[in-house]
Amino acid sequence: MPDGSATAHHYRPKLATVLSEGYDLGCFRKDLLAALTVAIVALPLSMAIAVASGVSPERGLYAAVIGGFLVSALGGSRYQIGGPAGAFIVLVSATVTRFGIEGLLLTVFISGFMLTLIGLLRLGALIRYIPHPVTVGFTCGIAVTIFASQLRDLGGLKLPAVEPGPLLPKLVMLGQSLPTISPAALAVGVGSAGLIFLLRRRAPNWPGMLIAVTLASAAASLFHLPVETIGSHFGQLPSGVPSPQLPSISYAAVLEVLPAALSFTLIGAVESLLSAKVADGMTGRKHRYNMEVVAQGIANVASAIFGGISVTGTIARTATNIRAGACSPVSGMAHAIFVLAFMLVAAPLASFIPLSALAGVLVVVCWNMAEKEEFLRLLHDWRSAAVLIATFGLTLIEDLTFGIIAGCALAAALAIYDRVRA
Repeated sequence: MPDGSATAHHYRPKLATVLSEGYDLGCFRKDLLAALTVAIVALPLSMAIAVASGVSPERGLYAAVIGGFLVSALGGSRYQIGGPAGAFIVLVSATVTRFGIEGLLLTVFISGFMLTLIGLLRLGALIRYIPHPVTVGFTCGIAVTIFASQLRDLGGLKLPAVEPGPLLPKLVMLGQSLPTISPAALAVGVGSAGLIFLLRRRAPNWPGMLIAVTLASAAASLFHLPVETIGSHFGQLPSGVPSPQLPSISYAAVLEVLPAALSFTLIGAVESLLSAKVADGMTGRKHRYNMEVVAQGIANVASAIFGGISVTGTIARTATNIRAGACSPVSGMAHAIFVLAFMLVAAPLASFIPLSALAGVLVVVCWNMAEKEEFLRLLHDWRSAAVLIATFGLTLIEDLTFGIIAGCALAAALAIYDRVRA
């Protein structure tokens, strides 16, 4: 698979390359159509990821607009779509719980500078050497963790206290709260997920997520269903992005959030380059991984300044962009503009969206995120199985960063052992 190594030394955005090669009206039309397709996917997903992360839905839209535009404008891939990603839900939620929204914005801000520095120092290549079983293990671990985090909204459960972050205490509290389940919320959430799965099978070109969320919102409003909505929980979304403002920065605050920023940086680099490699495999192109990491860093700095959550390359939206016929980074930039247009024109409509419908969307995301077939295949070899299970288990029990570090350490130990035996 192309990995971008032939052009890894170039710090030139792909947009500049495309424009220098010649960009015509035909490509522009294709890019606009692809952008609209991706924006339709990104709208409900960005809000769902933000809500699941413990912040208001507009912060996910800010990240899609500001971060998504800059990732495409400055990035090293022709097709990469940037925005909020499911892989960050656990990290963002934990950071908000511990440091508040100001601490989160500072964390995203610092991680953006770290990503930029990694790219400028040409360290992007190192990310590519993370062992495959580690990648599969933490991806599946994230999927399970996100799924567990959606059970409360999916069933409309009323918890006796703040929902715990660790998986096992979370499941215990959710189990104890089962008597409070809301049949209406459960029907909306499961129905939304079921409709998305059905449309993907029967009409894969239709925007299943948007259709499901729209129908769920209409049903909840028309039949006066007793379900919590974005409006009842968060109020009306703002019509546009806020004015730029630097996060509150102090020496003590920076030291406090630094470990979280390191986690954001690691996951952001891994997810972005994985997404760029997927795009390479689908198109035969080569991305410039150091330029891509620099762009991701700048996008995160800007997202934090405008009040958005973390930004990274998104595999599903990037693949949708390619399948929709995108020609250049213009499609990613235009997708961000389409999302902004929604905020300017139709933001009040988001108030009717049930939280259980967004939970249903993320159930589908979890199912698609988990590399189930690859997980089972890796179990056939004891070395890859050991690394996979260690990463997966520690991601669930401890946290994502610990799982990745432990998995990489175990993979390195096994490689050294094999070399010594040989």
